[in-house]
Amino acid sequence: MYITDIDTKMKFLHGFSNKSRVLILESIKEEEKTVSQIIDELGISQSSISQHLACLRGCGLIVGRQEGKYMYYRVRNKLVRDLLTNFDTVLEDIHENVHGCQNHIDEKEADHVG
Repeated sequence: MYITDIDTKMKFLHGFSNKSRVLILESIKEEEKTVSQIIDELGISQSSISQHLACLRGCGLIVGRQEGKYMYYRVRNKLVRDLLTNFDTVLEDIHENVHGCQNHIDEKEADHVG
């Protein structure tokens, strides 16, 4: 079994730590879409969408393919789709706990462990 170091794991989880990135992942979970389609669906600016797509692509969560003048994005594979679905399944069970959590520490406020 391959064990990932904690820094790599944190970089991976960073892809899921932003509302816009999660919205994008949910948007393209079942079907590929162009940047324009994602913008129209989510109402987020083109520059913001492009930044988040670059992050998601850099983390390996999504892939893109060029077709003519359009770039189509989709989640990388079934494992990523299943992970998004599993998030929903776990949240169904612990929704009230997460929703009411008063112990959430903002990343900016957290002490850095080194």
